[in-house]
Amino acid sequence: MFSYLAEYENIWGPLRVLRFITLRTLMAAGTATLIGFVIGPWLIRKLRALKFGQHYDDDRTGDLAQKFDKKNTPTMGGLLIFLSVFFSTVLWAQPNIWVLVSLFVYTALTGVGFRDDYLKVVKKNRDGISSREKMGWQTLITIIALAALVLHPTSSEKIRELWVPFIKYPILTAMPVVVLFVLVFFWVVGFSNAINLTDGLDGLAIGCTITVALVYGIMAYAAGNVKIAEYLLISHVPGTGELAVICGALVGAGMAFLWYNSYPAELFMGDTGSLALGGLIGMIAFMVQQPLTLVIVGGVFVVEAISVMIQVGFFKYTRRRYGEGRRFFRMAPIHHHFQKAGWPETKVVLRFWVISLMCALAGLGTLKIR
Repeated sequence: MFSYLAEYENIWGPLRVLRFITLRTLMAAGTATLIGFVIGPWLIRKLRALKFGQHYDDDRTGDLAQKFDKKNTPTMGGLLIFLSVFFSTVLWAQPNIWVLVSLFVYTALTGVGFRDDYLKVVKKNRDGISSREKMGWQTLITIIALAALVLHPTSSEKIRELWVPFIKYPILTAMPVVVLFVLVFFWVVGFSNAINLTDGLDGLAIGCTITVALVYGIMAYAAGNVKIAEYLLISHVPGTGELAVICGALVGAGMAFLWYNSYPAELFMGDTGSLALGGLIGMIAFMVQQPLTLVIVGGVFVVEAISVMIQVGFFKYTRRRYGEGRRFFRMAPIHHHFQKAGWPETKVVLRFWVISLMCALAGLGTLKIR
């Protein structure tokens, strides 16, 4: 919205600075942080009044529960992140196909996550929406998003290219739409579940999300700038620079949410946040031609998901082979393994943040090593 004010620079010269994506990205981050701080206390009070509290009376935490009682801590905190990102983006991003598709995916998946949380905390349905229904919504959302990108003249060619780290040209220049759908769907669903699995300790998931958003903000800006893209030998995707504004808003919203989600948490993001954040990041990774780099940048999320797959696979294998299921880790996801080993929750979170930052720097390094 504010980007259009640059057209009136002949009336007031300083308005021309609104043409700069870097400035609008910083302003989006600041605006999202402010919105988060403003609505945070109100949202917490509202969720507490409605008794939208997370239930921890199952076997997922067991003896890991700290002295701080998390049972009645409000969930659905993903609404704080969503409102902050959405309105900040509307204010500072210049609308184009990339921005509109990102907001559609984020909004739609927030709705799916909200329904899941609502069934869990209000209807007392421990499982929330069924896996089939969730998969159905994610499939529909992916189809609509890809249809918009494939049919729009600005994005139709670029979205079908496939770039991989360390190679200075696309390995596929015109992916079949079916292949593209499978890859995007896997990324959207995979990272949604990965962030959901990571969201088990106060501040862990959102802290790692902030580092990923920072990196993809830089990548989006680089992909949208023809000179930088040519220098780094990466794909130039006109218009994707505006995705840096969304990433900036996500960083700001994440910092505001972390204020309330840090130990001891006053608010949990729930599926309302994790499902949508994973889908948004996965979609942005494809739009800026850096999908596989997300495996490096989001290394913590990947390891968390893999640890669960190893645990489940090993348990089934040993039960079939020895008649008794055995565990590979003390507990999965892997952050609980370290808690079982005696690490305090805050130490686990801080060390995982350090690892996430290292993964982010490694991901940025792939831009230059080609």
